[in-house]
Amino acid sequence: MSNSGNETTTTTATRAPARSGSGLVNIAANYGLAIIFVLVLIVFGFLRPDTYLSQSNVGNLLTSQAVTALLALAVMMPLTTGRFDLSVGYHVGLAQVLVTGLQVNAHLSWPLAAAIVLLLSIAVGLLNGFLVTRMKIDSFIATMGVGSLLYGISNWYTDGMQIPGLDLPDSYVGLAGSIGPVPIPALVVLAAGVILWTLLERIPAGRGLYFIGSNSRAAELSGVNVDRSVAATFVVAGALCGIAGVLLGAILRSGTPSVGPEYLLPAFAAALLGATSIRPGRVNVGGTLLAILILAFAFSGVQQLGAAFYVEYLFNGAILIIAVALSVYAAARRRRAAAARPKN
Repeated sequence: MSNSGNETTTTTATRAPARSGSGLVNIAANYGLAIIFVLVLIVFGFLRPDTYLSQSNVGNLLTSQAVTALLALAVMMPLTTGRFDLSVGYHVGLAQVLVTGLQVNAHLSWPLAAAIVLLLSIAVGLLNGFLVTRMKIDSFIATMGVGSLLYGISNWYTDGMQIPGLDLPDSYVGLAGSIGPVPIPALVVLAAGVILWTLLERIPAGRGLYFIGSNSRAAELSGVNVDRSVAATFVVAGALCGIAGVLLGAILRSGTPSVGPEYLLPAFAAALLGATSIRPGRVNVGGTLLAILILAFAFSGVQQLGAAFYVEYLFNGAILIIAVALSVYAAARRRRAAAARPKN
């Protein structure tokens, strides 16, 4: 009996550190981005105490990154099903050109112009979904082709020139303003994030998107309408691009056809980097928005330390490579953990 008790004690003692270590690993895996974000704030706040965490700098960052955040969420939606949307950069460019042009050239009120842009953006999402699900064109190719078409339409509509926004109404330009200390674009991102989080984490149809992404055939055999679900993700992505375009027009106070493509790389980097945290191994809302904050605040700190303008491109490219590598690793780790889990 004594030996048995000793064995039990020994076994318990040897397992306890393992559980503790495993807990630390899980915390690091689930909340690594949040920890990194706090470290970024501490380091750059210490190096540039007068400017880095000032209300003006934080407000400017939240406003300027709102468009990237919405596009990252747009990219994230088809990614839940294992599809890509490479049209988002060109899409937001067309949306901000149209919302500006419809007000300046066609003299429409901004709510009507915004409604038209949103409807057209949903139509673009439907087109992407149709090409991918009905025509069976690979999402990479289909959305890249649609993006090129949108870019051509933007340049045709503007004749390759910028549309000055001098006549834009104050009520529209005010969308880039603040409510108290909080920028309105940041509130729009927050609202979109809450809605998408609820959809993906609390609603069965939303959770089913991840099922499609992990095994499309199994999802179909389980009764999931794969084509309809995939098409829906492109429609949501299109709507988010339209909203982002309306905000971008208010922020820039002009319609610039060449401005959209530069958002594509940061949006994908944020969505893929976000897949390494909160819900490691799969794209998720919380991780995506955390990644946006890290990218924005880290680059702002680097800029304030005197980095050259081209560092942004090096920064985004390196982050994208790292994000892809980490998301692949997180997905593999998630699969290994699922395989090792005892089955009842």
